[in-house]
Amino acid sequence: MTILSVRKFFAAAVLVACLPLAPHTASAAPAANLPDFTDLVDKVGPAVVNIRTTARVSNSTRGLPPGMDDGDMSEFFRRFFGIPMPNSPQSPGTPNSPRGGNNGNNDQDQSPDNGPDTEQNSGVGSGFILSPDGYVMTNAHVIDDADTIYVTLTDKREFKAKLIGVDERTDVAVVKINAANLPTVPIGDSNKVRVGEWVVAIGSPFGLENTVTAGIVSAKGRDTGDYLPFIQTDVAVNPGNSGGPLINMQGEVIGINSQIYSRTGGFMGISFAIPIDEAMRVADQLKASGKVVRGRIAVAIGEVTKDVADSLGLPKAQGALVSSVEPGGPADKAGVQPGDIILKFNGHNVDTATDLPRMVGDTKPGTKATITLWRKGQTREVPVTVAEMQPEKAAKADQKKAPTPKPRASNALGVAVSDIPAEQMKSLKLHNGVQVDAVDGPAARVGLQRGDIILRVGDTDITSAKQFEEVTSHLDASKMVALLVRRGENTQFVPVRPRASK
Repeated sequence: MTILSVRKFFAAAVLVACLPLAPHTASAAPAANLPDFTDLVDKVGPAVVNIRTTARVSNSTRGLPPGMDDGDMSEFFRRFFGIPMPNSPQSPGTPNSPRGGNNGNNDQDQSPDNGPDTEQNSGVGSGFILSPDGYVMTNAHVIDDADTIYVTLTDKREFKAKLIGVDERTDVAVVKINAANLPTVPIGDSNKVRVGEWVVAIGSPFGLENTVTAGIVSAKGRDTGDYLPFIQTDVAVNPGNSGGPLINMQGEVIGINSQIYSRTGGFMGISFAIPIDEAMRVADQLKASGKVVRGRIAVAIGEVTKDVADSLGLPKAQGALVSSVEPGGPADKAGVQPGDIILKFNGHNVDTATDLPRMVGDTKPGTKATITLWRKGQTREVPVTVAEMQPEKAAKADQKKAPTPKPRASNALGVAVSDIPAEQMKSLKLHNGVQVDAVDGPAARVGLQRGDIILRVGDTDITSAKQFEEVTSHLDASKMVALLVRRGENTQFVPVRPRASK
C-alpha cells in the first residue's frame, strides 16, 4: 500500500467516525405482534402430567439369545471361562452364594432367576388432568399393553394410576389417580378452531418432562383414515408428546396430540391432534361405564368423486357412496342398496364419506333415524333403526374361477361381458348383473378388470349380457357414464367416457 493510499484510508476512517449515529432500522427493532406464551404456560402447565408404563417381564428369560436357556449358558461359562454363570446360585458374590453374605443359605428357590417377575419400562407419554379428584386423559396407545401405569405431576409426586377405560377407535383413554384438589385444564371448543391461529403443546417428548412447543393450526378436519378428523398443526410433537394437550391462546384444551407424520420417527412439521369435543364425549362414556357404545347401520362406504357426481347428475361431489351392505343389517332391512349415495343422516348433511360413521356412531343404538339417499337420479328417504356396533368381523370374498377370456369387445365401453349362472348369483346375493370377461380401451383405462360384475349402467339395472350390449350401443360419447361395479365385497361407481362409434 502506498503512502497516498494510506492517507486516503485514514481520511475516510475519520470521516466515517465523525458521521452522526444512524437511528435503528426496522430490521433491528423488536418484532411486533408475536405471541407471549409465558402466562399461558404458567396457567396450564401444572395440569399436564407425565405418564410412564411398565410391563412385567419373566426373570427366566433374561434376554437370552433365541434357542438358549440357562443350562446352555451355564455350560458356556463353565467350559470357556471356568466359572459359574454370573448371577447363578453358584456364582461367587451373588446373594444366594455362601460367600455372598447370605448366612450360608444356598436355597436355589431364593435365586433372582426363580423369583417373581420384574417390572420393565414399556413406554412414556403425556396426559392432562380433567378433574380435581384425579381423572386424567391420555392416548389409548400410550397405555397399550401396560401392566402398571404411573402418573407424575409437575411437583414430582408420582401416583400409580387405575385404568378407567380405553377406546382404541378414537385413541382416547382415561385413568385415575388417588389424589384431591388437583389443578385442571379448561376445556375449549374444537369447532371454533381457526386455521392459522397459534397453539401450544405441552408434554414429554423423548421423556423430557414439561416441554413446551408452539406453532399454528395448519388444517382442520384432516382425514387420515381413522375414525376422527384431526386438527393438523406445525407444532413440534415427538414420541412422548402423545396424550398431551393442544392449547389455544385462551389457555383452553382444543385437542389431544396423537400422531405425527414422519419418515424418521422424529418431528417433520406435521402433527395431528384429536378434537377435544370428540375426546370428551368418549371420556364421559368411559367414566360412566368403562366403555363406549356406538351405533351402526352396517354399510361399507367410499368417497363420491366429482366424476361420479357429474355422471350421476348430482349437483356436487358430496355424500357417502355405499359400496356394500351387510345382509340382515339395519341398512339392508331399510332397503339401502350398493350404489346408493347417502346425502343426509337424520337431517344432517353428509358432506364427505368420513362424516357418516361419526354421525351414526354418535347415535344411540335403538334410535329410529332417517337416511336421505340418491338413487337413479332421485332422492328418497328411508327409515332405519340404528344397531349397536359390534367387533368387526373379517369378511372373505367368494373366490370364483374366472371364465375364459372372450375376444376384444367392440362396444363403446370396451367391455366384453357374459351372463352370471343362477347358482353364482344366489351365492353372491345378487339380483342382477353381468360378469366382465375382457376389457380394452375406455374400460381398461379406468381400471375395470376381468371378473368384475357390472350391476348398472347410468340409471339402468343390467340383467343380461344382451341387454348390456343394447344399452351401451346408445351411449353418448360426449358424456361420462357411471358404471356400478362390484369387485369382491365392495361396490362402487366407475365413471367411463364411451368411445365414439366408427
